[in-house]
Amino acid sequence: MNALSSRATFVHKRLLPIFWFGFIVVFVVMGVAQNDERQAFGLFVGPAVMAVFGFLFFRRLVWPLADEVLDGGDYLIVRKGGLEQRVPLANIMNVSGSMYINPPRVTLRLVEAGPLGDEVAFMPRRSFNLNPFARNKVVDDLMVRAYEARTRSAR
Repeated sequence: MNALSSRATFVHKRLLPIFWFGFIVVFVVMGVAQNDERQAFGLFVGPAVMAVFGFLFFRRLVWPLADEVLDGGDYLIVRKGGLEQRVPLANIMNVSGSMYINPPRVTLRLVEAGPLGDEVAFMPRRSFNLNPFARNKVVDDLMVRAYEARTRSAR
């Protein structure tokens, strides 16, 4: 089976939040260790804002991503946490890809919801390209294959 998802998913979902919140903790601990009462307010407000922003960012854009998506020909295997879902290409209503956010993501809108819901999002594999506005080949391929699978099953 061919992997459609990026190997960097683990880094974005697990390591980046650890570094983000770890940096905030280190910043606060270093500020408390200096024991400067004039900066006490700023010492906690800035990191609190960063922590809230980081949490909202990760909750909205990173944590909902599937851990792994494998291509099985006429179906996809989607793994997220301990759940695994087999998604036939004919069950994909829409494929959308976002090019201008980081991490990049592909969202599959499903006709029938499964254990992972009616939408599945993942970080696609990317090949090296000097054009930052180039379309992702994974998105284009899935769009065509899902359309063909739906039209075949409708006959």
